[in-house]
Amino acid sequence: MKSTLHPAKPHTNGNGSAATKPFIHENFLLSNAHAERLYHEFAKQQPIIDYHCHLPPDQIAANKRFDNLAQVWLYGDHYKWRAMRTNGINERFCTGDASDKEKFNAYAATVPKTLRNPLYHWTHLELCRYFGISEQLNAASADEIWSRANEQLSEIPTQKLLTMMNVRVVGTTDDPTDSLEHHRSIAAQNLAGTFPVKVAPTFRPDKAMAVENPEAFQHYTAKLAQSANVDITTFQSFCEALQKRHDFFAEHGCRLSDHGLEQVYAEEYTAAEIEEAFQTIRRGNALNAAQILKFKSAVLYEVCLMNHAKGWTQQFHLGALRNNNARMMRTLGADTGFDSIGDFPQARSLARFLDRLDTNNQLTKTILYNLNPADNEVFATMIGNFQDGTIAGKIQYGSGWWFLDQLDGMRRQLDALSNMGLLSCFVGMLTDSRSFLSYPRHEYFRRLLCDILGSEIERGLLPSDIPLIGGMVSDICYTNAEVYFGF
Repeated sequence: MKSTLHPAKPHTNGNGSAATKPFIHENFLLSNAHAERLYHEFAKQQPIIDYHCHLPPDQIAANKRFDNLAQVWLYGDHYKWRAMRTNGINERFCTGDASDKEKFNAYAATVPKTLRNPLYHWTHLELCRYFGISEQLNAASADEIWSRANEQLSEIPTQKLLTMMNVRVVGTTDDPTDSLEHHRSIAAQNLAGTFPVKVAPTFRPDKAMAVENPEAFQHYTAKLAQSANVDITTFQSFCEALQKRHDFFAEHGCRLSDHGLEQVYAEEYTAAEIEEAFQTIRRGNALNAAQILKFKSAVLYEVCLMNHAKGWTQQFHLGALRNNNARMMRTLGADTGFDSIGDFPQARSLARFLDRLDTNNQLTKTILYNLNPADNEVFATMIGNFQDGTIAGKIQYGSGWWFLDQLDGMRRQLDALSNMGLLSCFVGMLTDSRSFLSYPRHEYFRRLLCDILGSEIERGLLPSDIPLIGGMVSDICYTNAEVYFGF
């Protein structure tokens, strides 16, 4: 990843005093000489495979240009909104009708309050890497940074934002009913040689399991029937429609499914019970709690059989407690910053579900992500139960996700994986972001990884064999993902 840092020069930092070098410098987060060698020689230049994110493919296909920094940086970013609300910023400056400049100023005034929050690091990494801005953002520097970034942003559309960070592959997150028209457009641009980044859809069938609201489920079933051209009257025809969309996604380069669940559903059920539940919903009637769990279990199992048949990788993002603030949910809708870590029991149902697939040798490549850090060792040990020697790291313990994609969370994930499994087989970092400016998070992860390993060389816990350990760094940063996903 090519650095855009300017040579060090005196500048004013957040408290008005002079500083001799930027806050973000070439050895940021690297605390020793071994870490510096590992990062600069083995990690820094590795391309990025961002195998899970929420970037809008229409904006990639259209090579969208953003009018200003607020549009590319603040729109849809609930990390920033949560910090601003905590800092006493009115909702008008987060999701409301304030101007883009007013929203940016409100965030700039909040940034000095985010010390020790990952936003402080991310903010300054992103300003530095995309715009060469080394000054710290605050109320006093806001106007200058706004002008300098906007001037450059007019010449950096979405596709350049990806290529300048050396991104090779992007995995978006898409509902089974999506037409994938924007992915077709991007693929055509790939073929024509006008855009080199592969953008692959990911099959996310969460709405096909969301049976708590019969009316919403009926609406979704009608949409699924139309997109698959299947008359859905039974659970079997419902699954046939999902299969057709699964096939359609595969034709458009899809190699992964993703499932955002509180926990993996693994209830015992019969075909008759699921058919009865399906007909109950189709009549607009609510299911009881036991029926809901059984229906979710059945749909999840059927999709995982489809994943295995195609050799896809399936991802399970587990443990989010969503939409906790009912008033703001009614006002703003989902994904606006009112979610938290949940304390759902995970181990028993996860083991039961994976074992059911494995029993008939139908467990495909799988990545498990936990949101509750109390589950780190549970997940790190769970993956070892289902490795079968066919693929290195076939079952993966995924990188720190959402509330855990910061220094402490990533370190704890790396430590748990190292202690319970093989860090050397890890497929590395992802952004899980809606922002085109999030790619320095890969750098953030890489610097932390190199600092951990370099520090252990210093302490004599690892051999002073830079080629050996550097090779592992390169694998984790890029090569493992390239081999594992088969894009």
